[in-house]
Amino acid sequence: MLFQYEAELDAFLEFLIWRFSIWVDKPTPGIALMNLRYRDERAVEPRDKVRTGLEGPGLTVAQKLWYCVATVGGQYIWARLQSFSAFRRWGDTEQRPLARRLWILIQRIEGIYRAASFGNLLIFLCTGRYRNLIERALRARLVYGSPNMNRAVSFEYMNRQLVWNEFSEMLLLLLPLLNSSSVKNLLRPFSKDKSSGSAEDGTACPICQATPTIPYVALPCQHRYCYYCLRTRCAAAPSFRCSRCSEPVVAMQRLGGVPTE
Repeated sequence: MLFQYEAELDAFLEFLIWRFSIWVDKPTPGIALMNLRYRDERAVEPRDKVRTGLEGPGLTVAQKLWYCVATVGGQYIWARLQSFSAFRRWGDTEQRPLARRLWILIQRIEGIYRAASFGNLLIFLCTGRYRNLIERALRARLVYGSPNMNRAVSFEYMNRQLVWNEFSEMLLLLLPLLNSSSVKNLLRPFSKDKSSGSAEDGTACPICQATPTIPYVALPCQHRYCYYCLRTRCAAAPSFRCSRCSEPVVAMQRLGGVPTE
């Protein structure tokens, strides 16, 4: 039951954090540890009298409401849309053209958002002004809350945490773009000669590159795999495509046996 309503619970917790922190002009618990607060950058830039970084009003009511809509409502709608499209299998080639177009649109929107977030990350590392796209769109900047405050966390720990956080976000952005099987296929002509490569193509599993102990073939392309490799890939991705010919795998069959879906 908790897994079924996980998106609703996350949205409710995010709303509670927003209601008792940003809505009442207070920082979130994590921001409070760093002695930071949100400032309306639109009201500060025309004055050009910022000296210590502490001046400037907080967020307006409209900025707070849009922050809630983007962080709470936007994340909830996107999570539900992704789960619904995956459950309905919009990405399968057998689906209707409209569902297939919606799936491609979702993937493109996600790719554009990730690319924009990566660009914003590079700008943030250079200027240090806006951490994410929501803060940049709302012109909400994090500044110091008070000039003197005893920090509960040391600077050394905070620097390590910030570096690791940005490094992990960069890895989460780049790793899905790398396909290990395609990279191996690209480098295979440079590592082995053509005769040995052609001899291994029919016997070696294209996923683990080993001789299958329990050989299975993917249907309808009839390429050979290890049972465990093929079963795990088909279970993880219902629209799994053959690593050799990129044809959709609709069933699997033991070498010389009866096909199973």
